[in-house]
Amino acid sequence: MEHNRFAYSAIVDRPPLRLPDGARVAVWVTPNIEHFHYDKPAISITPMTAGMQPDVLNYAWRDYGARVGVWRLMEVLEKHGIRATAALNSEACDYYPEIVKAGTAAGWEWMAHGVSNSMLIAGLSQDEEQGMIAGVLDKIEATAGSRSRGWLSPALTESHITLDLLAAAGVEYVADWCNDDQPYRMTTNAGSIVAMPYTLEVGDIPVFLERGGSGEDFFRVVVDQFDTLWEEGAKTARVMSIALHPFLIGHPFRARYLDRAFAHMKEREDVWFATGSEILDWYNGAASD
Repeated sequence: MEHNRFAYSAIVDRPPLRLPDGARVAVWVTPNIEHFHYDKPAISITPMTAGMQPDVLNYAWRDYGARVGVWRLMEVLEKHGIRATAALNSEACDYYPEIVKAGTAAGWEWMAHGVSNSMLIAGLSQDEEQGMIAGVLDKIEATAGSRSRGWLSPALTESHITLDLLAAAGVEYVADWCNDDQPYRMTTNAGSIVAMPYTLEVGDIPVFLERGGSGEDFFRVVVDQFDTLWEEGAKTARVMSIALHPFLIGHPFRARYLDRAFAHMKEREDVWFATGSEILDWYNGAASD
């Protein structure tokens, strides 16, 4: 079957897009603020204990992000004057309200990220999924003071009707579809929703966990991605996502390389560090011109 959400579009055939103030590339920094259940398996640093209950080793490794890593990440972002768009589990509002409070004070945008990263969007009935989406959006709004305009599913999982339910709930952009360097419109039965360029490649999970890379490897990936998109952005605008997880990038020996990568990007002119909503508003205006 086909998804019928969008038609194929080659980026070389599209009319040029121009970012605000002549920027070539919009840099979209997306920390993931997640909650993991103590008695369920999740992303792990080692498979040795991943099947155990409880899995203290991997649970505690993830928990470092909320206790320590996210605060180090906030300091790096503040140093460079970058406002993040954080993918936020609604359960994190209950377990880590201090993080939400600090991120809100720093001007972060909160992109809804499901209930927790121990619960994927799979096997739910339509009513259950609809209720889950409403509950996530309501919880984040009650805690952060603003309603999420964007959505990133836990582990980027969707059902066949997730996009329809998100659009019906008022969500304006979704980051699950990592297939472009520009935003584009997707069709739903409740109107269109914008696919925002997220990444499965330029982030701490693929570099550190999947490839066993070092901090220098991470720096090189981020900088090479940025430099290429900046060069290509002279012809048409590009969006660069950097996906971060505090339990990985928040360690001291890694955070210093994120700091270096941001410093490199800040040396360039014609760069727009933007939130998801800022990119969405620009795209809605540019696409209607």
